[in-house]
Amino acid sequence: MSLQLLGCDKEPEAERPGVVALGFVSAMRRVHGNPESGKQAYGVLWEPARKNLQERARRASALSGRELHPGELIVPSWFALHLIPERFEERIEGNWAQVTLFDAAGQSSSSRLVLEEGKWKVALELPPLSAIRSRDEE
Repeated sequence: MSLQLLGCDKEPEAERPGVVALGFVSAMRRVHGNPESGKQAYGVLWEPARKNLQERARRASALSGRELHPGELIVPSWFALHLIPERFEERIEGNWAQVTLFDAAGQSSSSRLVLEEGKWKVALELPPLSAIRSRDEE
């Protein structure tokens, strides 16, 4: 049985932007060769990144002859993985949050999150896709 306090506007700990950022980094650390971790990381990205990866997956699937999940195309270098975070600080302003992750030595990395449909999503900026070029027939 769970107890809920009415009138309390504090979000559950699992839904805080800092916890989402920690989960994203954890998934990214496991993404190499693990499609489930890629799917988990993909699930907490904001809409522009998801759309970018969907198009990358569509193109890669067409070239490879097998269906690829967008999470399989996340490149770990797009996100700072140089530290193993142990704690976080977050600053929330409206629908945006700034999360700073810290490792045991005090080194830090910051990221932005946005509130989309009631859930915090990592606002990872991905490189834009190049236009598909077609060869002119001679």
